[in-house]
Amino acid sequence: HSKMATVPLGFNIDTPRWDQSTFLGRLKHFLNITDPRTVLVPEEELDRAKALVESCRAGLVPPGSSQEQLLYAKKLYDSAFHPDSGEKMNLIGRMSFQVPGGMAITGCMLQFYRTVPAVVFWQWVNQSFNAIVNYTNRNAASPISLRQIGVAYVTATGAALATAVGLNLYTKRAPPLLARWVPFAAVAAANCVNIPMMRQQEIINGITVTDGDNNELGCSRRAAVKGIAQVVVSRITMAAPGMIILPIIMERLERFTFMQRIQVLHGPLQVLLCGGFLLFMVPAACALFPQRCSLALADLEVELRDSIVAKYGDKVPYVYFNKGL
Repeated sequence: HSKMATVPLGFNIDTPRWDQSTFLGRLKHFLNITDPRTVLVPEEELDRAKALVESCRAGLVPPGSSQEQLLYAKKLYDSAFHPDSGEKMNLIGRMSFQVPGGMAITGCMLQFYRTVPAVVFWQWVNQSFNAIVNYTNRNAASPISLRQIGVAYVTATGAALATAVGLNLYTKRAPPLLARWVPFAAVAAANCVNIPMMRQQEIINGITVTDGDNNELGCSRRAAVKGIAQVVVSRITMAAPGMIILPIIMERLERFTFMQRIQVLHGPLQVLLCGGFLLFMVPAACALFPQRCSLALADLEVELRDSIVAKYGDKVPYVYFNKGL
């Protein structure tokens, strides 16, 4: 057994390994923390990873810890614990569960789109999954009441079902491919309702914005709106390739005689293909925008802008905040 490398001086476990100001750096970062294999890691190992990360933050590293071990502990920590509160997140809500959970649900939405009861059931399952994910990844500084969660869940499910069922009836006479795109339209519509409703506290009260050195400057509603809008775009992007391209692939495949013989396998095939798209799309969509979102001083609310200028003059051109996922 070779001697383990000690942790180099100046090693900060919270500094991202890749440059977060570039898309490629963010993509590598999210490929790392949305790795679906981390879902299989036992609870005790996650707790050990958290303890290691916390002792590393305190500057106490167990002797014999290599940099690889520390980075792996940080990967597990990032995949399973909330970035603001440090609490362990439920399994279903973790970004690392987006691939296995999302591929099963998306595959079923794309497979069972022909009858209204099937559409209703799978859109409802998908919105329930989304509600758990959005609640789990909320900005922990803005707590949300159970009543607000209930209202957000019901409205988003309503929006998805209204879109899906409405378009389903509308596309009865349309080309068959259009009917296959209905699930995506429903998912996009629901995302536009679900995420803002789930995070309405942030829009109503604003979220904390800081300067470049993390000094708190106040709360901004405009920052919240920008962050949430970016999350909505990311979520729709995450679903788009699979839900737009897969129907075209299936449409072509189903013309073949061998495909007509093995109809039983169409569902599992769609689920697998969805997994292939999501493996890449989950990290790519998370990486679209920097996690640490910025807003120009000029775009802030007047009162907040004036108070910052009064205190710092022109030293703070931009404010920063965590946009959530």
